[in-house]
Amino acid sequence: MPKKILIVEDDSFLQGLTASKLSKDGYTILVAGNGEDAVKIADAEKPDFVLLDLVLPAMDGFEVLAKIRKNDALKKIPVIIFSNLAEEKDMIKARDLGANEYMVKSNFTLDELAAKIKEMLK
Repeated sequence: MPKKILIVEDDSFLQGLTASKLSKDGYTILVAGNGEDAVKIADAEKPDFVLLDLVLPAMDGFEVLAKIRKNDALKKIPVIIFSNLAEEKDMIKARDLGANEYMVKSNFTLDELAAKIKEMLK
């Protein structure tokens, strides 16, 4: 059974590119364009992995992460923050809330991101 990855990204172009890449790698892809949908989908689908942007409409990624970590059924799911926010304070806040990894979008290619996800899902 393929692993399910929830991509939470409000930029539809980037969401599409990421979904296409990870889908080619054999994952089942779920997508959410805002924080509220992300929490609902995570709750309903119990993904194996969450790729989470921080700057989102309706509810930001920090809130989404906090809600995932408070939910017993979801709290062990690996979460990579994939964001343009590159400030140390954001990285610290994300780690404190339980992010497994923090990747700044401009510093990584989709191939590098896919390799990191594969490594974390082993």
